Amino acid sequence: MDRRDPLERIATALERLAPPPTPPTDWLSAPAYVWEGERARAVPALDALPLDNLHGIDAQKAALRENCARLAAGAAAHDALLWGARGMGKSALVRAAVADVQAQAPGALALVQLAPGTLPSFPTLIARMAEQPRAFVLFIDDLGFGADGRAAMLALRSLLDGGVAPRPAHIRLAVTANRRGIVERADTSAAIHERDERDDALALADRFGLSLGFHPADKDTYLAILEGYTAPLGLSFDAEEALAFAIQRGNRSGRTALQFATELAGRAGVRL
Repeated sequence: MDRRDPLERIATALERLAPPPTPPTDWLSAPAYVWEGERARAVPALDALPLDNLHGIDAQKAALRENCARLAAGAAAHDALLWGARGMGKSALVRAAVADVQAQAPGALALVQLAPGTLPSFPTLIARMAEQPRAFVLFIDDLGFGADGRAAMLALRSLLDGGVAPRPAHIRLAVTANRRGIVERADTSAAIHERDERDDALALADRFGLSLGFHPADKDTYLAILEGYTAPLGLSFDAEEALAFAIQRGNRSGRTALQFATELAGRAGVRL
């Protein structure tokens, strides 16, 4: 018969029912992580295209890849803002550049993507990574601030520049955005608070040392991107059909070219 105090028995039973504590994150074991606000989930394989598979953005590829290489090597590196047209490879380039550097310098660099809504927990994340002996790219995808987002915008501004606690040199940001979402020029009829919000957005954009613009593809660029996907597979395509495909989707972009190349590869029974 159990003669322990009833409260002790209850506490023991509750301990058995409670889930085991979450082990601390091993910040050296994985190529990528997802920060979920209180903990980081390791990603064992980074989903990234080879850099050579991204077409029509050669200057942007070279600049971001070089910045990531500097960071991995322990040299000074910029926070990067990738802005502009949808579907032109902004997010894909962040993943591809990090993966390319990882292939050259295994273990030196990791990508940490912030899940939506986790921006307020940035200080906690920075504190946990500060003492780690590897570099990190913090990835915020599709940055935008709604009507209630001014506090988040100011928090990110403080993190980028001007906070009391310095950010370690081995932690840098890569942010993708439709630039108009965070940098909207004020007009003369705007209310004072609207102008203030726009000034805040401009001040945020100014804090990125590396700003890479991605612009809509013209016809020739779109077809050249498509050629880059199809030629290695020995596939040919009709330019008029390819352009009609883009019109149906409302834009000419790298993403649309990849989608049409996928259609062609599927018809031919080959893997893209």
